[in-house]
Amino acid sequence: MDMSEEGEALDPEWVELGNNVNGILHGCRDASPVAERFVRAGWRSRSSSWNGYEVGTRWCEVELDPVDGPDVLLNGVVDPRRLDDLAGLLRRFGLTCSLELYDGDGILVREVRA
Repeated sequence: MDMSEEGEALDPEWVELGNNVNGILHGCRDASPVAERFVRAGWRSRSSSWNGYEVGTRWCEVELDPVDGPDVLLNGVVDPRRLDDLAGLLRRFGLTCSLELYDGDGILVREVRA
C-alpha cells in the first residue's frame, strides 16, 4: 500500500483530546485495503507497524490494526459530532463495524453499529 501525506492534518483541538473512539471492522483480515479506501476518500495514511496503518483527516485520526481472526481494530480520535460521518464512510467502503465513543473521563457515551 502506498502512503499518502496529501490529506488534511488533524485539527489541533482533537490532538489534545486523546483517544476517544474504539471499534472493530468485521470481516477484514488485512488493514492495507482498508487504508487504501481511506486514501481514495482523500485521507492521509502511513504505516504504523508491520501490518497496521494510521489514517486521518482534519476531524479524525485512527489506527487500523489487524488481529488474529477476521477483524481489524480501529482506535484513535474523532470529533464527537462526526462519529456518524466515520460510520457512514466505513459503510460506503462496504465494511461492517462497531464503534464506541468515549468522553474525556473514559466513559462510554455512544455506540454505533454499521
